[in-house]
Amino acid sequence: MQRVWLAAALALCSPSAALAAPDGYFDGRSAAEVELPRPPATAPAAAGLDSRLWIVVRAPTKQARTAVADTGISIEQVYGDRVGGIGTRAMIDRLKEQGLAPIHVSELDRLLPADFPPEDQAYHNYQELRKELEAIAARAPGLASIFVIGHSHQNREILALRLNTDAAGRQKSGKPAIAFMGTHHAREHLSTEVPLMLAAYLVDKRNEPEISALLSRRDIFILPMINPDGVEHDISGGFYRMHRKNMRENGRGSIGVDLNRNYGFHWGEGGASDRPDSDIYRGPAPFSEPETQAVKSFVEERKDTIKILLSYHTFSELILYPWGHSYDPIPDAEALAAYRAMAGTMGRMTGYTPQQSSELYIASGDTTDWAWGAHRIFSFTFELTPKTMWDGGFYPGADAINTTFNNNIRPALYLIELADDPYRAARTLSQTQLKPTPVSGGR
Repeated sequence: MQRVWLAAALALCSPSAALAAPDGYFDGRSAAEVELPRPPATAPAAAGLDSRLWIVVRAPTKQARTAVADTGISIEQVYGDRVGGIGTRAMIDRLKEQGLAPIHVSELDRLLPADFPPEDQAYHNYQELRKELEAIAARAPGLASIFVIGHSHQNREILALRLNTDAAGRQKSGKPAIAFMGTHHAREHLSTEVPLMLAAYLVDKRNEPEISALLSRRDIFILPMINPDGVEHDISGGFYRMHRKNMRENGRGSIGVDLNRNYGFHWGEGGASDRPDSDIYRGPAPFSEPETQAVKSFVEERKDTIKILLSYHTFSELILYPWGHSYDPIPDAEALAAYRAMAGTMGRMTGYTPQQSSELYIASGDTTDWAWGAHRIFSFTFELTPKTMWDGGFYPGADAINTTFNNNIRPALYLIELADDPYRAARTLSQTQLKPTPVSGGR
């Protein structure tokens, strides 16, 4: 189910709403021709409970988009010459100081039901995720194991499932390794489901010759939920909360740090706010958060074997690679060629757009810049389905789960196969010959 009415709640809350509607950049219609439905009458309106706003700004270049991000607005949609993002009235004042007056502002009404609503029960909350990981591991005791990489602010365990035929849990292994991560950002629930389904897929297909060959040669780590506290908060209290950050108490009613701005490589530079009320608040110091500390320890314990890291996010259908903190490309020409080859290949597999992260806007302190900059781990951010806020945004409905996973099996297998030597992507430009079987049905 596509949440078009959520998009309406975000973008069509004022008479000037047509300015915030999608334009011909998407479907050939002008903004004035687009009319999206109002939220259903039964939706429990919660206007005024959230001081954040949906803000649309004309920002036709990456430099202009960076200037928007530097005010503390979290950019969630780039369309045509405009961006849409989440911010506060103080951030609007900062925009105006830079000559970037918004063209549309509306309240970020919280209109969705408690927990996952009935039609979205295919998504996993924290306890359901734990049970599903345990069930997956139980199906393949000689292959799959679970261990804890650390704890969240609210003391929830951050779980990793490992697939290795020779080692379990935290045991050492010399096999080339790859890590798949999900849900740094709480409201991006689809980014939990894709790595979780990858774990189930590999376990359930483990006796098929092609998958068996991969599993025998690789050390695969799947961490579906880096931000369990934020996930639980986002689905609590009678509505989806559009919550992005973790659950650090910042004081003065502010909650949370953006975990994907808290990593230590070029921390605190552009596109990462020092203001706690911002959705892109970077935190008081690099690696100040227990969640990013857990990822840091996990990676650094295995930095000699992990060759590739993929961090799933939503939304926009993009394949992003470093740098994010700089407009310059990475200086290693051989590595850059490999990045571009891998991103291009995976773009052809998925239909997603491959590009350097900073082509969107500057963002510092993120996972992938740190993984590459600090440890030379080839790292990607996948911005999953849907493409736009108006196609469902962060809440695209249960129907998006299987279709998105099926579209992302081949890139995952391709990266697993390359994990012994990612540089050969540029040398061969070869694509995996595996022909994965699509999955169907709910959890």
